[in-house]
Amino acid sequence: MDELTGNRSLSAAARKRMVDEQLSEFPPAVRAAMARVPRHEFLPPEKHSSAYADGAVPIGFGQTISQPYIVALMTEQLDPQPTDRVLEIGTGSGYQAAVLAELVAEVFSIEIIEPLAKRAMDTLRHLGYRNVLVRLGDGFSGWPEAAPFDGVIVTCAPEQVPPPLVKQLKDGGRMLIPVGPPDDQELFVLQKREDQLVKLAVFPVRFVPMTGAVQRGDREDS
Repeated sequence: MDELTGNRSLSAAARKRMVDEQLSEFPPAVRAAMARVPRHEFLPPEKHSSAYADGAVPIGFGQTISQPYIVALMTEQLDPQPTDRVLEIGTGSGYQAAVLAELVAEVFSIEIIEPLAKRAMDTLRHLGYRNVLVRLGDGFSGWPEAAPFDGVIVTCAPEQVPPPLVKQLKDGGRMLIPVGPPDDQELFVLQKREDQLVKLAVFPVRFVPMTGAVQRGDREDS
């Protein structure tokens, strides 16, 4: 066995352990998606040994790849369907986008940090995810020309739900979003019903803050 084949075998075994030990409570479709995505590919080489551990891992620029449990939870709560078009705010490493791409028709993902956006694009292309589009930009405004979306998933925390994201969500669609200041965030599931939002708190979380216009206070609400 050559070194590359050996590394792949070790990674596959570690990924199986991650799914079996950390994600046993999740539905089969979510577990299968997590089992197919090589999490280590979304990390810098020096972080590969931490790829399948039960925790978040730094990816540079003050950002992290969320722990596997949180990725699985947000995926499950979004209730993704095979024909769905999903908007992701905060591409980061691209890992959450890849997991969603295993379950939905299209993923549109926005990242505000240019080196992370480029790295995620390269990784997703290398792994063959043709149903993910990554854009460099401010996620507060969403992706209006591709709207409406069946689901919206936000992996950074604003202090209020951005109105443009609500506007771009289909009636009947779901949004997963952490809301609040860094020391007091709650993960919410929002469902849009006839232009009204039904809000359900999931549990306290800690995500990196949403940056850009929302942080500067010069945002527009539509």
